[in-house]
Amino acid sequence: MANRLAHSTSPYLRQHADNPVHWQEWGPGALAEARERDVPILLSVGYAACHWCHVMAHESFEDDDVAAAINEQFVAIKVDREERPDIDAVYMRATQAMTGAGGWPMTCFLTPGGEPFHCGTYYPRAQFLQLLHAVTEVWRDNRSAVVDGGAKIADDLRALADVGAPMPIDEAQLADAVGQLRLDFDPRRAGFGSAPKFPPSMVLEFLLRHAARTGSERALAMAEATCTAMARGGIYDQLAGGFARYSVDAAWVVPHFEKMLYDNAQLLRVYLHLFRATGSEEARRVVTETAEFVLRDLGTEQGGFASALDADTDGEEGQTYVWSPGEVEQVLGPDGVAAAELLGVTAEGTFEAGRSTLRLLGEPPEQWPAWRAALLAARAVRPQPARDDKVVTSWNGLAIAALAEAGALLERPEWVAAATRCAEFLLRVHVVPQTSSGSRLLRTSRDGVAGPAAGVADDHGNLAEGLLALHQATGERRWMDAAEAVLATALAHFADGVGGFFDTADDAEMLVIRPRGLGDNAEPSGTSALAGALLTFSALTGRWRAEADAAIAAGGEVARRDARFAGWTLAVAEAATAGPVQVAVVGTDALAGEMVRLARSSTAPGLVLAFGSPAATGAHRTAIGADPAAAPAPAAGGSGPSPHPLLADRPLLRGGSAAYVCRGFVCDLPVATIVALRGALEATTAVGR
Repeated sequence: MANRLAHSTSPYLRQHADNPVHWQEWGPGALAEARERDVPILLSVGYAACHWCHVMAHESFEDDDVAAAINEQFVAIKVDREERPDIDAVYMRATQAMTGAGGWPMTCFLTPGGEPFHCGTYYPRAQFLQLLHAVTEVWRDNRSAVVDGGAKIADDLRALADVGAPMPIDEAQLADAVGQLRLDFDPRRAGFGSAPKFPPSMVLEFLLRHAARTGSERALAMAEATCTAMARGGIYDQLAGGFARYSVDAAWVVPHFEKMLYDNAQLLRVYLHLFRATGSEEARRVVTETAEFVLRDLGTEQGGFASALDADTDGEEGQTYVWSPGEVEQVLGPDGVAAAELLGVTAEGTFEAGRSTLRLLGEPPEQWPAWRAALLAARAVRPQPARDDKVVTSWNGLAIAALAEAGALLERPEWVAAATRCAEFLLRVHVVPQTSSGSRLLRTSRDGVAGPAAGVADDHGNLAEGLLALHQATGERRWMDAAEAVLATALAHFADGVGGFFDTADDAEMLVIRPRGLGDNAEPSGTSALAGALLTFSALTGRWRAEADAAIAAGGEVARRDARFAGWTLAVAEAATAGPVQVAVVGTDALAGEMVRLARSSTAPGLVLAFGSPAATGAHRTAIGADPAAAPAPAAGGSGPSPHPLLADRPLLRGGSAAYVCRGFVCDLPVATIVALRGALEATTAVGR
């Protein structure tokens, strides 16, 4: 027997391919081996950018004595939580139930049938060795108690999987959620709660939408203060753009340095919407720098986006990013003292060994662009963190949505082009045909080769969200058709029968429980991701509104109980409450272009946009999985036999362009001037006030 991770498509698993531990991937063969050898399973779950995963690997999994204890008495299974979020969800629930906390690396001991009987997270080497010996002894001497305990825990997990009855979210509950968030808001340092502080992307999106719909100054103030604090704090990379995973302190000074695609995609969109709402130039700068970071540092050769940059550089956390005053002065010469003061670089240091993270403690002087470029160039010659170049469908869907929307609003066509390349790549590589049930979505790929893991609910929801944003940015019908196919698959195979969605498909591998989560954590839950995409699709086409409303209601109890963990559910509920608003611009002249730009500048929650010529409002339908590059290039509104539902039967006015503002396909009279359209759009955001 030997380590069997060398050919994995997961960079995290490949990091462990040289361990003396006889790791193998999760699968029926591993469970069968545990049954045949009559030994328990050691399940270790982590991800490539995880600092404490690296620590435990160096301390324990690279150690011959630890490896010998594991190999003799266990079947060792390594799981990348980003590749198999279903496995992670099942055993994280068990870990939290047993210990009251969770995190990665996650360390679980299972019966050969997969039932967990002891769970934890990071263990130092000595403690881990003791645990291995203790588990070996209890398995040898008290097997029946272990098996019975595992079965009882599995039963408890099944009971916990009952998510309760749906609860529609009305205007009163949306207002109550803002009140909850106000109680958790940190008025001095912004953000919610205390250390560690995570970027509350989806909560901020909810607050911005609530402020737009109701005029709530309180909601806007909490969102704006939090965005400002993060943008000026150490959690934001002041030199290269982009956000770290979280701040270890309450003041946003010292980050946990890993930089994740899903955080940056969601925050890019939040800052874009803050700019749209307030005109903040700082928000616009953060959008631009974050988009540049995603394209430059996470873009892959095939057109997708890599998952993350590591927290560590050469085994040392944050080494690439922190500075001493002397290092700043060495780069900038006489300006170094002023730059260090601006960036909060002190002799004492804010991090370790007299070095500091970079913050923006004042208004940047006119020399700042030159200082930033020089410091970034100097940092580029330092050792750099490793990159997890696994492409995750869900997170790439979030990136498509952010880049498409930002590129359209800020008129950066290269961002829309990058979103287009990513969408084409995902539909070409991450979708595979199945003879019995049509095409199906895969979770990950690496170097253009798809991994074996099936797509989960949030892959479908977030990809559909991205495709619909791309449709609205380009006017190309093919993206809406591809989103329709993704959503149809989700409705057919993931629905839980009460309005929400299981994380896994009805024909996926059976685990101890079929996971189903309704809370929004680092990214939208599968149910809220699908709720948002279904709502947008229904606004564009008139189909699946009831399914969207049911999915929102499925998360209603979580939203009532703790708004911080229902940010995207609440954001989608805001869009549903607002209408959402539909804008159809018919025409292809300069006036039509100005109308499209004005519609994109509206803060109306969930506003959807269709535009094009009434003579060419159909679409070339691109089947999911087909190569979109092979399709004929559509005109502004598409070209083909089937008209876009929002553009059908929308005539030009006296031969000129026209705009229609609608709710539920019930439209106001068409308008033919920018002034009139502005008035109609302003009226949509005054309805809830």
